[in-house]
Amino acid sequence: MSLDDWWVKAYRTNGPTKYLLAISTTRWSCRTSSAGGYTFRDCDETMTIDPDGMPGGNGNHLVNSDAAAWKTLGTGIKENGGYDTDLLSATVRLQRASRIQNADASPEPVAKGKQITVTGTVQRANWSRHRYDNYADRLVNLQFKPAGSSSYSTVKTVTASSTGYLKTTVTSSQDGTWRWRYSGNTTTGASNSAGDYVDVT
Repeated sequence: MSLDDWWVKAYRTNGPTKYLLAISTTRWSCRTSSAGGYTFRDCDETMTIDPDGMPGGNGNHLVNSDAAAWKTLGTGIKENGGYDTDLLSATVRLQRASRIQNADASPEPVAKGKQITVTGTVQRANWSRHRYDNYADRLVNLQFKPAGSSSYSTVKTVTASSTGYLKTTVTSSQDGTWRWRYSGNTTTGASNSAGDYVDVT
């Protein structure tokens, strides 16, 4: 059987209704191979999502409950005009964005051996209300990058307050940049705060 066209979509079901995540896809490349009398195509595609223009379901826009695992379907269009759809494919996870605001390490400068206080606020996108809300009780890593280095390492893990507020103290030892990193979870993506450089005298 030869195919005239094919595409892949992500979808969820709401009772008897099935609705799609992507409004369009862009095919970047396909690799073709043959085995056992069948032709196989391994294709790369990018899905385009309009959060306020969903093809169906949930009032036609993304809401918080859409941050979940979506199923995928593949449809092949035959040269004679018929088609086959495979609903038993892989899943794709949609996550709400996170961010860490107002990251600050102080005092600046600081004497060696003295305490540095690092603060910030972890937030997550609220798709239902089109805003960011503070994200309570998250485990967030405090990271440090020494002056002259290109990489951060985790110094300690801090639990955000019930209002998403982060605060901890560390002992100063050398010049460098402090930042927060939230590693995310199944419904929320990872994020880093802006770095704050502290000069140790």
